[in-house]
Amino acid sequence: MDAVRPAVDTRACWRGRLRRAAFFGLTFLTAAGAAALLLDVLEANGVTGIELCGLALFFTLFTWIAGAFWTAIAGFGVRLAGGDPAGIDPAEVAGRPLQARTAIVMPIYNEDPERVGAGLEATWSALEAEPEPEQGAFDLFILSDTSEPGIAAEEEAMWQALVARHRAAERIFYRRRRDRSERKAGNILDFVRRWGANYECMVVLDADSIMSGHALVTLARVMEAHPEIGILQSQPLAVGRESLFGRLLQFGARLQSPMLASGLAYWQLGESNYFGHNAIVRIAPFARCCVLPRLSGKPPLGGEILSHDFVEAAFMRRGGFEVRQLPELPGSWEEVPANVIDYAARDRRWTQGNLQHSRVLTFPALHPLSRVHLLTGIVSYVSSPLWLALLLLSSLLSAIEAAKKPQYFLPGFRSLFPHWPQMRGGEIALLLGLTLAILLLPKILGAVLVIRDRQLRGEFGGTARLLLSLLVEQLFSMLLAPSMMLFHSAFVVQTLAGKAVSWNAQVRGDRGVTVREAFRRQKWHLILGLVWGALMLRLAPQFFWWLTPVLAGLLCSVWLTVWTSRRSAGLLLRRWKLLLTPEESAPPRELRAGACPTTHLLPPPPAGSVPAAPVASGGADYYAAQRKSG
Repeated sequence: MDAVRPAVDTRACWRGRLRRAAFFGLTFLTAAGAAALLLDVLEANGVTGIELCGLALFFTLFTWIAGAFWTAIAGFGVRLAGGDPAGIDPAEVAGRPLQARTAIVMPIYNEDPERVGAGLEATWSALEAEPEPEQGAFDLFILSDTSEPGIAAEEEAMWQALVARHRAAERIFYRRRRDRSERKAGNILDFVRRWGANYECMVVLDADSIMSGHALVTLARVMEAHPEIGILQSQPLAVGRESLFGRLLQFGARLQSPMLASGLAYWQLGESNYFGHNAIVRIAPFARCCVLPRLSGKPPLGGEILSHDFVEAAFMRRGGFEVRQLPELPGSWEEVPANVIDYAARDRRWTQGNLQHSRVLTFPALHPLSRVHLLTGIVSYVSSPLWLALLLLSSLLSAIEAAKKPQYFLPGFRSLFPHWPQMRGGEIALLLGLTLAILLLPKILGAVLVIRDRQLRGEFGGTARLLLSLLVEQLFSMLLAPSMMLFHSAFVVQTLAGKAVSWNAQVRGDRGVTVREAFRRQKWHLILGLVWGALMLRLAPQFFWWLTPVLAGLLCSVWLTVWTSRRSAGLLLRRWKLLLTPEESAPPRELRAGACPTTHLLPPPPAGSVPAAPVASGGADYYAAQRKSG
């Protein structure tokens, strides 16, 4: 069936313009204020060309973190108010009978069939628990691009068992492509061309996705009630990991993601983004508007577009249909990497895909906010080499200043009084305080929203444990950030140098990392930390102490990677009720049903029983999964 291009709502357009003017105005005003403070500090003793370069880097990076700050402020306000009057309220469509059919599609590539089957079993069983008219409006398609014959045979057996258990041969389908061109995007497009005409919408899942029946039905109801929407993105919550690193990610995301998603939805409105899974897509405009071009030239910046979701959202909006988020909808989950190495490996492919967006930015007729999304994806990785450049530049300037002898009487200037070097202590303290507020306040606001909800507060372990968990998460985030900065910087350089990534199978489950593997991947982080620290201690001892958070993260990088990958460390903190999330303390039935031996999902082991960390099994070089949003 074809979709009619929706009419333009003038009132909604003006609302969006006002909100975005406020958001971007506050973002740039905040960055400009911080840059003005820094300039005032630099001008005290004269500004050099190198310092101006540092000031430009500082303004760019402060704009980046200020945008996240004001998004959090908007989301905090929306959550306090109980919702956004310009947003989509799931309660408005409750009880609405479904008229059209929806396909649930899961593209897979060399995945563990047992893990995939467990997630599909949980999702399909949850859908069968919905009332009869609604559950019958969905079909399920397992879309395989698997290249290994043995895994493909296990996939087919998993599909047949799923069909037999649910007696749904006419509603659960399996297709394996022989031509695996264009990866996941090509897999989805092949389904759309073959079977898309039979359905109004499709819900796209990843291999690690689990969704509740209520969430699936609500997404379909909203799409029927709002024909102007082309893509509706749910907010997937991170679950399923028991390693310390995975639990740190889950806690941080669970605390902030709902608030940040509400903030993004507040100022993005109908020009939101698409994350590639756990979302519902209107098929007819997708088939007409969202076919991806092949970029001219060779990979990594040419060829097939890897990060297809942002581009598909931009094309859908260019076609006249809205792209919306539904952050208030519960029942949408995904998994996260279990260790630093797999997390970085996933980001290697995302780096190449997002840098390809620099080629898409110039495409005609894109909505301005779609271009902002593409640019944001680029900056999310380019910001790392910018931070590194700013730190190195600051180190250089500090070493130069420390080596200078103060000139009390300037040459060519006769005066009875000496020229004393000036220190702007007040401005420095104010700038430091502003930076800390911009970085830390979003996490504090997320904690405030949890603490004010009695049930949610209890599911996070109570106020005291929530605040202690926040401190633990912040400490580890600070220590892990320097290594991720170096990983991302290397990925950007490799991509720009022409080194393309391969399409490898994804790593799932709680995988421990050995000391040998961590040292092999991070030895240069350790060496840089030693050399950098020694030079600063020798040349600029005062700046050395300002640099200690970065140096500590680099010097401890190998040990941190190994220890945070351990499942025993994560389970120990869970026994102490630290880093708890509601999905751990009160897991929904879908997550219990979706647990399988390879994921170590909930419920937790009995008190006093902490399993040892599993032996590392190697694993693929690159891990592919969904972002993160905020």
